[in-house]
Amino acid sequence: MLELIGDHGLVPVVTIDSVEHAEPLGAALLAGGLPCAEITLRTDAAAASIEILANTFPEMLVGAGTVITVEQAQAVVAAGSRFIVSPGFDDAVVDWCLGRDVPVVPGVMTPTEISMARRKGLDTLKFFPAEAAGGVGTLHAIGGAYPGVKFIPTGGINSDNLADYLRLPMVVACGGSWLASRRLIANGEFRQIEQLTAAAVGIVREARVGP
Repeated sequence: MLELIGDHGLVPVVTIDSVEHAEPLGAALLAGGLPCAEITLRTDAAAASIEILANTFPEMLVGAGTVITVEQAQAVVAAGSRFIVSPGFDDAVVDWCLGRDVPVVPGVMTPTEISMARRKGLDTLKFFPAEAAGGVGTLHAIGGAYPGVKFIPTGGINSDNLADYLRLPMVVACGGSWLASRRLIANGEFRQIEQLTAAAVGIVREARVGP
């Protein structure tokens, strides 16, 4: 599952306020060339939206973000989430996921947290909040000390700095909310989401090919 995320190179981080927006959102992301989404558990519509996306678009890699309790992890996996993302490192959530072969990407920001994750056997981690924590320079410095560990930086990433992160050898993919912002979804601007997604997919392609 995490290899698939790496293949895409980009994970839309999505906050949905109404379940009626789940299906058109999925269609817009697919039309833009990105069959992947992380639905954050920041609204009451999150779990139901995950279920709609998972059932309507089986070709889409649907995961849950902002998972901070085992109970939340249980609920979203039951709804159809294929991977779990947390803002920080939580032993209970990680252990629950590992015990059930659910791919989990906990958030880390310091070498200590990276070491904690490595002790659990995890080698793909979320670097969060990426820009607030120092951005590309900080991740390059910290990540270089942990050969074999890959990162999905999230937080403050947009079309202007996406390529900079993707060029780092330790970055497998990036998470970003600008593709399908809460405002765009709430306003039903799914054509705009499709266009932003297609543009971002192009950035990923160019960054990986190199100059």
